[in-house]
Amino acid sequence: MNVIGKSVKRVDALAKVTGQALYPGDRNYGNELWLKILFAGRPHARIVRIDTSRAESLSGVVGVLTAKDVPVNQHGLQVPDQPVLCGPGSNKRGGDIVRFVGDQVAIVIAETEKIAAKARDLIRVEYEDLPVVYTLDYAISHKAPQLHPNVPKNIAAYQRIRKGDADEAMERCNVVIEGVYHTPFQEHAYLQPEAGTAYMDDEGRITVHCAGQWTWEDQQQIAEALDLPTDKVRVIYDAIGGAFGGREDISIQIALALAVLRMYQQHGNRRPMKIIWNREESILGHCKRHPMTINAKWGVKSDGTLMAAIIEIFADAGAYMFTSNKVLGNAVVTCTGPYDFPDVKIDGYAVYTNNLVSGAFRGFGAPQAQFVAEMQMNKLAEKLGKDPVELRLKNVVTEDKTLAVGTTIPGGVSMEQVIREAAWRSNWRSRLGPRGENDPDFPEELPRLVNGRGFAAGFKNIGFSFGYQEESWAEVELRGQTEIEEVVLRIAGADVGQGHHTVMSQIAAEVLGIEVEKVKLEASDTATTQSSGSASASRLTLMAGNAVKEAAEFALRKWRRNDRPATAEATWLAPKTTPFDPQTGYCVPNFVYGYVAESVELTVDTETGLITVNRVVCADDVGRAVNPDQIVGQIEGAIAQAHGYAVLENFLMYKGRVLTPSLSTYLIPGVYDVPKRIDPIIVENPTPHGPFGARGMGEMPFIPYTPALAAAVFDAIGIWFDEFPLTPERILRGLGKVRSRLV
Repeated sequence: MNVIGKSVKRVDALAKVTGQALYPGDRNYGNELWLKILFAGRPHARIVRIDTSRAESLSGVVGVLTAKDVPVNQHGLQVPDQPVLCGPGSNKRGGDIVRFVGDQVAIVIAETEKIAAKARDLIRVEYEDLPVVYTLDYAISHKAPQLHPNVPKNIAAYQRIRKGDADEAMERCNVVIEGVYHTPFQEHAYLQPEAGTAYMDDEGRITVHCAGQWTWEDQQQIAEALDLPTDKVRVIYDAIGGAFGGREDISIQIALALAVLRMYQQHGNRRPMKIIWNREESILGHCKRHPMTINAKWGVKSDGTLMAAIIEIFADAGAYMFTSNKVLGNAVVTCTGPYDFPDVKIDGYAVYTNNLVSGAFRGFGAPQAQFVAEMQMNKLAEKLGKDPVELRLKNVVTEDKTLAVGTTIPGGVSMEQVIREAAWRSNWRSRLGPRGENDPDFPEELPRLVNGRGFAAGFKNIGFSFGYQEESWAEVELRGQTEIEEVVLRIAGADVGQGHHTVMSQIAAEVLGIEVEKVKLEASDTATTQSSGSASASRLTLMAGNAVKEAAEFALRKWRRNDRPATAEATWLAPKTTPFDPQTGYCVPNFVYGYVAESVELTVDTETGLITVNRVVCADDVGRAVNPDQIVGQIEGAIAQAHGYAVLENFLMYKGRVLTPSLSTYLIPGVYDVPKRIDPIIVENPTPHGPFGARGMGEMPFIPYTPALAAAVFDAIGIWFDEFPLTPERILRGLGKVRSRLV
């Protein structure tokens, strides 16, 4: 390989470090109008009346849009269950009801951002408050109001798996471990809040510059809401300051396009529109990681052989579907961990509430589900007096063992290898036997600083699942006379900071035998590219990479036949997957997976409750490392983000209202918070499905971090924590309970 496997400089590096890269908020036209959006601010209410007269009379205000101005007042990535604007005059049933504090009610268009904000605050809304559904127990009870038509007990999605007879098998188990686990919200906190500009171009298209994860899907949802043909809407992604799943769903895109459409229709006004959310608007306005309550019961033989698992998953979907049905599917598939169970019984529920909407977030259900799986595995190891690494290796899934859904894993299985690599590189030595209250030799009074280490593993799908036909498009144009002087690579995939455009340039350069510098990108523009699919599910390197590789190969054949300039396009189709059987859950849910294992070494300060992580070892099978430095960056970034989830980020809501609406109350990791040392281990087992064998890996390092850290805390202080984040307060409360028992 001449280019694959080399840590070439990122194609966007110079523009970003010099400030030349244009992010959506950077576009200035000189005559743009500014938008501000009025959020509901109430978790559940009917809008009786909206009075916009004071706002409209303010000098500098051009217009105020409400529900009656939306041609088709609904949208949604999976289910169109959310109004674009809530209020009277909506053409959607229930469109006058707000279901969470971030529902959008009105759009103000003004000469400046300051005037737009002032006018927004002059809008008067008369609400009729409705009962707030903010707990899962209440939501699924018969007492709670039904939040959406035709959704009894507010169950937005349900999945079940039945493999063997788990109830009967549990009776034959020598050891049973049960737990009730709670995982929290998490805010994406990407560097760049939602922003964008839009205008009517010379061809009569509404053109939206924004940041997202799938230009084609944004175009579809905008066109549907505005009742326009898709070719009358153009979506272009500028530089994107992070996404992590939070940009899969619509935020400001439809509002921008609607403002352009109405100003043109009503006033012949073609001035550009611009909006930039501040951090609090961003926190209220986009989805969060799903909080989940998971009941788990695992049974084993006395030698540690897993026999049965019975699991119930309750995921808080919030007010609208977003991607809750797909997140639930992933949680159901991964909640037994990368282990072999002969008998499994799983019931999973995604539940509507009046909390903030939950949606896609790095790991997509797997971090919550495998927190439970790995906690159960570590508790079993402690109960049985076995090494947690050895217990995993004894039960690890292999190519000939079936998942809970009854089928084997396709695409190569390296779970055993990454577990061994992580254990070996971390010089793993565990303390065997009981700890804490079960250990008679455990000290009653701990020293101030105590050390611990923990281990966890994980796996997750790469690419879309459950019967969705995965595909990705690319086009390659070769220019020159006697030699290839320039290559134009057209792809739609979003570079959200992960380096996707660099990797695609490397793949094209490798096939064509040229330097990466000769590859010029035309990317993420619906006018010049077809769909590459979403920048999600760790999929773009594999999916778009295959399309780029094929397009480059086709173009090279034309070039060698003297067909110059040579242009070729390709659409790569992934192997098909199948949906859950509604009774048994039997399916082939995914066509390839990623594998990861981690160890965590930490220190707990028993006086302050502060956790300091000293070292993390992460072994990640990437298939083939296209750009090793970018992989290391993904591992380090994922672990930093997972550390926030595990230790710091305490997102609080009460009765549907956000108590931590800013980064001064919701704390994300700083440079002094993240682990002191991270040792990335790049494992390469090429998958037959990937370009040059590459798998996706961006989500994998996140998945096992929290349970590995929780296991290390247990190793240090002898206390299991079944919920997190493990803030100093939570650690001290746990220590206080232990000390009170000892007195």
